[in-house]
Formats: sequence, structure tokens, C-alpha cells
Amino acid sequence: MKRFKNNLIAVDQGSSVMFSDFANNGPMWSGDGPRESVTKVEFGEPYLAPPMVHVSISMWDTGGNTNQRADLRAEKITRTGCDLVFRTWGDSRIARIRADWMAIGEVPDEDAWDVG
Repeated sequence: MKRFKNNLIAVDQGSSVMFSDFANNGPMWSGDGPRESVTKVEFGEPYLAPPMVHVSISMWDTGGNTNQRADLRAEKITRTGCDLVFRTWGDSRIARIRADWMAIGEVPDEDAWDVG
């Protein structure tokens, strides 16, 4: 559990089509074995510390003749952004993925003065 020290909590959110590999026969659609796609996210403004980031698949387009394997997570979370990382493996055929994200964390108090 993350506890916040102040009442200046901000929530930022977004949505990103991470890839559309069926259009160009890309590796998520035509490949096999371990595959990965990374999409960089930039927050609207910096947090005081790396925020909590929640991710989810909001659109999933797959081939129906193979197993559907997916791993989606936020990695390299900083005060200013993170990476959305989608992984699949085996014979899974993933045409496209849209991922939604939400960041929650403390933000600076514009009225606080640093006199030190």
C-alpha cells in the first residue's frame, strides 16, 4: 500500500494503440516465440515521486486459431512517465492492442515556498 503525505493527489490517464501488426504483417501478428512491444507514456506534469500506475487492455484483436497469451504492465515508472510493455509468446497471433493507463500520486503544492 502506498500512503500519501498530503492532500495534493493528482490522477492522469490516457489510452494508446500500442501496435497494429496485422496491417503490415508485423511480428506480433506473423511471428512466434517471445515478442514485446513498448510504448512510452509522458504524464501531463511531473509527480513528486513515481506514481502508482494501473494499466489494462481496452481493445484486444487476436487470431482465433491460436492460444491467446498476453502480459501487459507498466515498467520504468518515473516522476514524468513510464513504459507500457506488452508481451506475448508461443504461437499467439495479436493483430493489435490498445492499452489504457492511469497514474495516481502526489504533486507539488504551487503555494509552497522553498526558502532553504
